[in-house]
Amino acid sequence: MIAVGQPFPDFSLADQDGNVHTLSSFAGAPVVFYFYPKDDTSGCTTEACEFRNEIPNLGDIRVVGVSPDSVKSHRKFADKYELNFTLLADPEKELLEAVGIWVEKSMYGKKYMGVERTTVAVDAKGVVTHVWNKVKPAGHAAEVLAKLRS
Repeated sequence: MIAVGQPFPDFSLADQDGNVHTLSSFAGAPVVFYFYPKDDTSGCTTEACEFRNEIPNLGDIRVVGVSPDSVKSHRKFADKYELNFTLLADPEKELLEAVGIWVEKSMYGKKYMGVERTTVAVDAKGVVTHVWNKVKPAGHAAEVLAKLRS
């Protein structure tokens, strides 16, 4: 799992419009990368909409959602909920694995691989400043904003 003080891993991933982003695409401003399991599911929708609503309060902080869903899925999700930030598609789980959040999970005794809902704040130079593990979606965007503004 990535930790505070470490450089955020470089990546090359497409957003909901098919535009490719790398870590250097976000250089010069702080970024909140929030990692979530699946577009248009209840918890993920709650989290996305709360980040959408907090965007006006974030100043120069950018928000980027990352999940293993496809570019097409992200486009539908962004359109449906009028999301005003970048969603990166990581179907090969490259960034998810590099950050250490593509993990074995268990539900009803069945084991499977999935995203551990996590948020990582990165400074303008690409260094991790905060990590939130095992995030509960409701209220999380406000929690992130409060921490970053303190």
